[in-house]
Amino acid sequence: MGKATIAFGADHGGFELKALLVAAAEKQGHPTLDLGTHGPAPVDYPDIAQAVCTAIGEGRAARGVLICGTGIGISIAANRFRHIRCALAHDVTTARLTRLHNDANVLALGARVIGPQVALDCLEAWLATPFEGGRHAGRIAKLTDL
Repeated sequence: MGKATIAFGADHGGFELKALLVAAAEKQGHPTLDLGTHGPAPVDYPDIAQAVCTAIGEGRAARGVLICGTGIGISIAANRFRHIRCALAHDVTTARLTRLHNDANVLALGARVIGPQVALDCLEAWLATPFEGGRHAGRIAKLTDL
């Protein structure tokens, strides 16, 4: 079975980091969907979050990665979608735990607050970590019911 498609999106604050992360995911064998932006011209992060979350909802991607300057705004926008559990990570531990305990299907990163190597390490950990289930499964079910 092949690896699942990962949708990527970033506003103007994160487009350079997004390009690096897309290349890393592809190198690991993941099909990718790059939903923009592709340059420094200002764009609104809610529009980028909507593109990635819609791709997940439509089944064109299994998971998503969103990047803005801090990761805060774009994660708030993503979590407006019922089928999305977006978590903001700042290091490998938080990235791993977003999957292990929270079954996050979208990872948010802040390009202006973490460096490229930390972002690469976060992506690698997030992609490699399965959901632990167990006591966490009931909590995820409660989130779905909210």
